[in-house]
Amino acid sequence: MIRNLLFSASVIALGLSTAAPVTAQSISGAYLAGRHAAVRSDFAEAAKYYAQALARDSMNPELLESTVLSYLSLGDVAKALPLARVLAANNQRSQVAYLATTAGLAQAEDYDGLLAQAGDDGGIGPWVDGLVKAWAYVGKGDMTLAIAEFDSLSQEAGMQGFVMYHKALALASVGDFEGAEAIFASNAVGSAGQTRRGVIARAEILGQLDRKEQALALLKSSFGDATDPELDALVETLQGEDPIRFTQTPDAKAGISEVFFTFAAVLRSESAGDYYVLLYAQIARFLNPDHIDTLLLTADLLETLGQYDLAIEELATVPADDPAYHAAELGRAAALRRADRPEQAIEVLQQLTRSHGDLASVHSALGDALRSEEKFETAISSYDRALELTSETNPQRWVLFYARGISEERSGDLDSAETDFRAALAINPDQPQVLNYLGYSLVEQGRNLDEALNMIERAVAASPNSGYIVDSLGWVLYRLGRYQEAVSQMERAVELVAVDPVVNDHLGDVYWAVGREREAEFQWRRALSFVDPDDAESEADPDRMRRKLEIGLDAVLSEEGADPLTKVTAD
Repeated sequence: MIRNLLFSASVIALGLSTAAPVTAQSISGAYLAGRHAAVRSDFAEAAKYYAQALARDSMNPELLESTVLSYLSLGDVAKALPLARVLAANNQRSQVAYLATTAGLAQAEDYDGLLAQAGDDGGIGPWVDGLVKAWAYVGKGDMTLAIAEFDSLSQEAGMQGFVMYHKALALASVGDFEGAEAIFASNAVGSAGQTRRGVIARAEILGQLDRKEQALALLKSSFGDATDPELDALVETLQGEDPIRFTQTPDAKAGISEVFFTFAAVLRSESAGDYYVLLYAQIARFLNPDHIDTLLLTADLLETLGQYDLAIEELATVPADDPAYHAAELGRAAALRRADRPEQAIEVLQQLTRSHGDLASVHSALGDALRSEEKFETAISSYDRALELTSETNPQRWVLFYARGISEERSGDLDSAETDFRAALAINPDQPQVLNYLGYSLVEQGRNLDEALNMIERAVAASPNSGYIVDSLGWVLYRLGRYQEAVSQMERAVELVAVDPVVNDHLGDVYWAVGREREAEFQWRRALSFVDPDDAESEADPDRMRRKLEIGLDAVLSEEGADPLTKVTAD
């Protein structure tokens, strides 16, 4: 149902439409350059080249639509809008243009224009169009027609919860907090009411109704001991005498922004295509620039599409005194890491520890960044501080123990690593990654092999399609001398992660142990071909693989002073 609201994949991915093709030879270079940039998600370059082509053929429908699409992807609605109006004036049906004109009318608070446009053929999709129409009635001050539109939409199967959520927000925006809370209390909003924004909206509504203790209880049950400046400010206001403001959708324009954000968030969770989601998110951000969740979503989408610089620029716009500054900086650091600028990411996070050093998430993120750069000792210190700031009742403490344990293991402190892994399992006993890591570590140390086998078997049961965990099971069976049993597990692991050098190397050892020596040599050669010399974190040992190919595994083990294999003759 939701995907039917979206544009065709070819329009989004290539910047194309069903309009007449470009025919002017003189503009073909710019057009092709723009199309190529669009395929690479380089929206700035696409917009530049399409605009150059459009300057020579200003009424070409395909160029108009492609340029509108590029500008919308950049969030530059102001430049997209006049081109979209040209398409509309020439009766060229285009969902991209309709998106732009909807954004323009909402920004101008031209609710009559939005309602008139809603009567035209085309549109964005029935759910988005219907919710925009309902909010337009709110903007006109006609709550009777607005409620009728919300109620009509709620009769359709599929998105009733989101419609009722918007109805509650609309009632709150005009001061009917009793009506809004009645919808929340009935759970008619469904999962929308359990999102961060939904919980905060309801808490503000309860505060307006002077039910502050209930609002505080809601925040506690929803977020537990988690804290950040925005939540802290809301809690402080609820605990004080100052009046509570309703900030989520204070007016109809903010409500229309929320429509686009709501659908962007839903589509993002359904992996409906990052292009689709980006257009909705950019329009939501255009209509409500202070909507921090939209900014974070937009930056995340740009990052996913490989547009790291655009993501970093978006996140850098949040001022230091904004309650969401820390969230934006955490996002900026993540984008810098993905852009292969780890030292800049670490610098951002170190600065954040000075301005927001009371937040465990900041120290945890710094620990992760340091660990990825193999700065294990300093990473451990960051995780120490994160654990100090995290309540002992917080169920997510296991993540910090696990991350610190990895850093300790990589720095050679095996005893501390084991202690932390066991602490993580005490909180989350069936966590497959922790079970696998500790089990594999015990196998590599040659200790507690039966316990290690039990851990890894539990990890495989919880995550049967993880090639690395299946590899661990095969490897512990091999280390226990149960070679025949190890074969099927290692073969399954190679199926799941076919080009991993360590897994292929392990399969070679297992084949050798059961007398399948030619197949073993083949696997070692495969493993060598997959070794990445730039991957400092890989356990792959190409020199040992070459030595096995030269003299065989038995001789290598003898050279290393290891116990010999109990060889099994191949069937």
